[in-house]
Amino acid sequence: ATMPIGPNHRQQIGYLHGGISVVLAESVASLGSALNIDPSRQMAFGLEINANHLRPKREGQLTAVATPIQLGRTTHVWDIRISDENEKLVCISRCTVAIVDRPPNTVNPFDKDIPSFG
Repeated sequence: ATMPIGPNHRQQIGYLHGGISVVLAESVASLGSALNIDPSRQMAFGLEINANHLRPKREGQLTAVATPIQLGRTTHVWDIRISDENEKLVCISRCTVAIVDRPPNTVNPFDKDIPSFG
């Protein structure tokens, strides 16, 4: 996944807020898990995440790549690398995603009949 760094992504002294990197990391890990389960029966939820912020950024583009470390029955563990437009590491993260049974009558995010709210 890619994301441009915009004014709303910076903290008070003008650098990329670390929380933005964490949101991006958990997003790609959760999507990776969602693509590795049966969404008609299961759901994926972020369970734990950590991050090491390696390089400050003010602007540019971020690219996040999630690589599975473990794809188990009830948990998935992901290694996430976030790089800038020059392929320099900005953040490394590890995310554990819980895989749970889907309760009856809940929306499947991959269902084509989900209503649009925009």
